[in-house]
Amino acid sequence: MHVVIRISLVASFVFLVAFGAACDAARTFRDDPAAANRPLQLPKVTGKQPKIIAFGDSLTAGFGLAEKESYPYLLQEKLKADGHDYEVINAGVSGDTTLGGLERIDWVLEQENVEILILELGANDLLRGLSVPRMKSNLDQMIRKAKANNVRVLLCGMLAPPTMGSEYQREYTAAFPDLASEHKVEFLPFLLDNIALRKELNQADGIHPNAEGEKIMADNIYRALKPMLES
Repeated sequence: MHVVIRISLVASFVFLVAFGAACDAARTFRDDPAAANRPLQLPKVTGKQPKIIAFGDSLTAGFGLAEKESYPYLLQEKLKADGHDYEVINAGVSGDTTLGGLERIDWVLEQENVEILILELGANDLLRGLSVPRMKSNLDQMIRKAKANNVRVLLCGMLAPPTMGSEYQREYTAAFPDLASEHKVEFLPFLLDNIALRKELNQADGIHPNAEGEKIMADNIYRALKPMLES
């Protein structure tokens, strides 16, 4: 499957600045002791048509927003408007790390008629300064599990700020395109392109998109998803 590995220099700069400014606001996720003990959750399933699983953390869950403002809901509407008969399942859990995702992904993949997995995890690993090799291994295992179940993957990448140190930044940022290339899966380099650092598109914490920002995020994902619908 064709892998798109193109990162806008402007988007990269925007995200790095936004991430550095938002670290203090993100302590609720980084220092939350309950996050490690969060129970496994099964997404809500309502139909029997082919499924697209939106699997991730608060960016997928729609933190601070109504369900109809979250990107999975907006993606569902876009698919319907273009005549694609898929059910989009929101399997986002706020505060989740790649380890948390690995612990619950089997439950998600065991559902009937799952065709595509949108994998958006790693931001909380970064906020907590967790091991990049461990994060990469967790993502690698999730991709392998999906492919073993004949589920195609759209991997969403993240970027690390310079404040994490040059070696960590380099390893973290490279982990996502490396995995996409190794596994030959579709790749969205920067989920928050045209959203990060724009106050009018983000909530007060500076991290999570508001309702208008979610619309742009849904557009970003839909552009990366389209080749998978047409193949």
